[in-house]
Amino acid sequence: MTKIRAPRLLAWYRVVPFLCMMAFGIAALAYAAAPAPLLRLFYPLSHEEQIVDSATRHGVDPYLVAAVIETESGWDEDARSDRGAEGLMQLMPETASDMISLGLVDSSYDVSNLSDPATNIEFGCAYLSYLISYFNGSTDKAIAAYNAGMGNVEQWAQGETSLQDAIAFPETQAYLARVTNARERYQDLYPHSF
Repeated sequence: MTKIRAPRLLAWYRVVPFLCMMAFGIAALAYAAAPAPLLRLFYPLSHEEQIVDSATRHGVDPYLVAAVIETESGWDEDARSDRGAEGLMQLMPETASDMISLGLVDSSYDVSNLSDPATNIEFGCAYLSYLISYFNGSTDKAIAAYNAGMGNVEQWAQGETSLQDAIAFPETQAYLARVTNARERYQDLYPHSF
């Protein structure tokens, strides 16, 4: 005679996913309710003077500059990408040279010194300003172009859908969301810094 077992409600394969969901939920609540000093560990801020000077000179929101720096390099002055982007704002030397050619950055700034924070921030602010002007004041398009290039954004923006839905690169979708979120965080965490 075969013995019929009653279903085990607390079997490991039922409990483990539930516990994981609970842990992630608690972590999300803790992050959302974290006090500002704790969140500042995740969103540091430095080089305020250089950011304010360059952002003011180029008419760019300094909180946007801080958000791009956080997203691009995590405030690592010596950051260098596999593709050759350098410094806090991860600029390509060719892009920096273009900013000088367009007359947006004084030629006293040296393109070969992109690891210098003041130099990098100056070129980065000039480039952001150029992109915002190019896209008729659209900050979202400028942010996407900072990551994916102007040609891609022009192509995506031709359709009827929103830019976020039209972006073909998942990396750029995530980048736009990260910069936008970081900008809001910096505004909340450092309301009197700029």
